[in-house]
Amino acid sequence: MDLGDRILVERNGLRYEGILMPSQSEHIVVKLSNGYNVGLLAKDPKLVEKSQSTSVPKNEIPARPGLPTVSILSTGGTIASKVDYRTGAVTSRFSAAEIISSIPELEDIANYRARVIYTILSENMRAEYWVELARAVAEEIRQGAEGVVVTHGTDTMTYTAAALSFMLQTPVPVVLVGSQRSSDRPSSDASMNAVCAATVATSDIAEVSVVMHGTTSDDYCLIHRGTRVRKMHTSRRDAFSSINQLPIGRVDYPSRRIETSAPYRRRGEVELAINDHMEPRCAMVKYFPGAPPAILDSFVEAGYRGLVLEGTGLGHVASDWIDSIRRATDFGITVVVASQCLRGRVCDRVYDTGRYMLSAGAVEGQDMLPEVALVKLMWCLGQTKDREEAQNLMRTPLSKEISASTLATV
Repeated sequence: MDLGDRILVERNGLRYEGILMPSQSEHIVVKLSNGYNVGLLAKDPKLVEKSQSTSVPKNEIPARPGLPTVSILSTGGTIASKVDYRTGAVTSRFSAAEIISSIPELEDIANYRARVIYTILSENMRAEYWVELARAVAEEIRQGAEGVVVTHGTDTMTYTAAALSFMLQTPVPVVLVGSQRSSDRPSSDASMNAVCAATVATSDIAEVSVVMHGTTSDDYCLIHRGTRVRKMHTSRRDAFSSINQLPIGRVDYPSRRIETSAPYRRRGEVELAINDHMEPRCAMVKYFPGAPPAILDSFVEAGYRGLVLEGTGLGHVASDWIDSIRRATDFGITVVVASQCLRGRVCDRVYDTGRYMLSAGAVEGQDMLPEVALVKLMWCLGQTKDREEAQNLMRTPLSKEISASTLATV
């Protein structure tokens, strides 16, 4: 048997069929059609049948009559990665078409157009890549895609989801999906996440969303609004949570039944529009006890146009930061205050320090997540050079990133 062969082996009366994977132990590892791996002692199984594996699939996937068309845009990340068995590292290698071919369940949901936008791990994402991705999504929708799935690394997926939420007004679902564990690991969540994402992409939920495991088991995925989601754990399969708002809904697996729990924009309610100007000269500054205000001054001197201050509690920094905030706003920099607490909302009118921050020109971020506030600020400053207008945009709910009142239970 050679690596990559499709094999059928038998052990203790049970048969296992799949692709022979690399292994550095005394076991053989077979990737089953459901996406999971099984390990068997090399001396135990009997080889029943083998065939040479097919060549790397092309970007053309045969159409099936009666199914909607979904575009899969690949940006890389763990869901499009595999283990390099020489080093043990996870590297980004699979194209979007390879993802489809490795998850047969996808073929029952839609017809697919597959396209690689870039192949990077998500820590290498930047604002100009968000713009390129937004334009690619819009192009797919103009060409008739009834839904778009974006495969993305999980570490910065929430930033990209927020960026697409502000740049795109979409009449069809745009779904970001990733995995915590690469496709060739036994505990991979890639297959189920992809199936649930494709299901949402063919649904009536015409918003930018993130679809990921809702529990550590393979029972359902949650549908998170693109401006309300955060990665809350480094490695758990249910790492993502909706913050300050309920998820849009859930997708039960394997039935693929969708249950909604929050209002959402429906398919076809709006016309496609894209506003893709972003100002990259923005930064997020996390306040900590004893932090010197010179941190803020350095961004002013570097020519930044926007700053998000991640303050304590209701959105506070030390009183010796007030003059640096005033200096920044006097230079025309938009300064937005968010909270390190994540849940709840900023209110800088309760204590003296907060009121001084407001009088120095800072803007309350209300109940936005800090990273969402940063991405929104980059978008707002991309739309206007007028600081007052940018401040008004920051205070205005544009993509359900701000609530009139914050739920106490989420």
